[in-house]
Amino acid sequence: MLTAKEIKRQEAIFELSQGEADLIEDLKLAKKAYHDPMLKLSIMTEQELNQIFGTLDSLIPLHEELLSQLRDVRKPDGSTEHVGPILVGWLPCLSSYDSYCSNQVAAKALLDHKKQDHRVQDFLQRCLESPFSRKLDLWNFLDIPRSRLVKYPLLLREILRHTPNDNPDHQHLEEAINIIQGIVAEINTKTGESECRYYKERLLYLEEGQKDSLIDNSRVLCCHGELKNNRGVKLHVFLFQEVLVITRPVTHNEQLCYQLYRQPIPVKDLLLEDLQDGEVRLGGSLRGAFSNNERSMGDYLF
Repeated sequence: MLTAKEIKRQEAIFELSQGEADLIEDLKLAKKAYHDPMLKLSIMTEQELNQIFGTLDSLIPLHEELLSQLRDVRKPDGSTEHVGPILVGWLPCLSSYDSYCSNQVAAKALLDHKKQDHRVQDFLQRCLESPFSRKLDLWNFLDIPRSRLVKYPLLLREILRHTPNDNPDHQHLEEAINIIQGIVAEINTKTGESECRYYKERLLYLEEGQKDSLIDNSRVLCCHGELKNNRGVKLHVFLFQEVLVITRPVTHNEQLCYQLYRQPIPVKDLLLEDLQDGEVRLGGSLRGAFSNNERSMGDYLF
């Protein structure tokens, strides 16, 4: 007879195993229902599909291996005694997620661009309306590996939470959690650097004087998003680690790029004002917000 705590532990182990099975099925579906038909019907070129799908194919065998090992140690009654040693041995292979996750910014940008093509749009819409998609679009499927990666620490902590301290699995699970946290942190760093490079490469300068070494030396893009000025012009603002860059989205060589709207502003010269939730500052403008207003220190209000 299993204790209530052991039942919870077995449920957590089953969730880990079933999640692997679901992931494998979804990754295979992405290739079979999206990649292969679009290639066969010449809806996209092989090069475009390689950019969008990245190394997705190479991830499937990794998860098939874990699922196989988990099933091998499952007892006839469906319970599993130990998973820690399996996870400690398997988790390091997730470092190969590096290239897949680092490619996602470029993959998403290309996919969004290709959606403007009527044939691509029509194909993806038909897939979305088909039962196999479960109302998920292609990007949802392509983002599943990243979502799974960041979920592993939570899944393993849940198993550990229901594992008694005197269970041999306890120490192995703690080690496994440390391994996956390190891998996720490393991949997050490299993915962030890849995103930063991607957008830096798509900045267009109207004049040589707009170029700034603070942009060139940036390895981290803290955040970015769309704003409008007082004339309703859409602007895209990038906050790099040491400089704020205000741009205007433009199409250049059939590619979305970002043309500098004004001189980059060093972060050290920014004056940040935290508004209360729901507070609206009337009468201002984006142009006014980013002017030095004759301040002696050259501060900027954002």
